[in-house]
Amino acid sequence: MPEDGHRTEYLVRLSAVDRYRHLHVRSGKRIVFFRVQLETLIEKEWYPVVRYDTAHGFAHRDLMIRPGEVEKTPLFNQSMNDALTFAESDLKTNWVSYRKRFREGRT
Repeated sequence: MPEDGHRTEYLVRLSAVDRYRHLHVRSGKRIVFFRVQLETLIEKEWYPVVRYDTAHGFAHRDLMIRPGEVEKTPLFNQSMNDALTFAESDLKTNWVSYRKRFREGRT
């Protein structure tokens, strides 16, 4: 993660057992790194449900299937700014269905 640039980080509780974690770094008006993630609390432990990030040098979505099993989907043809906007919107709009799918898929 780049250390130079303006860093914004926050956490939003969506329910008693769900939260949205947000981090982005920008240089001027350009996003250079981001990680936004939906997490759910199960038996006193927070689990990532879905994460959008640029950790591997490109914007992508990590959809957690089961512990240790991840479905990675690249976000093509978007600037980092557009990818972050899309990721924020998707998580804030669809968090209930992501959580439901994750909890039903756990073994």
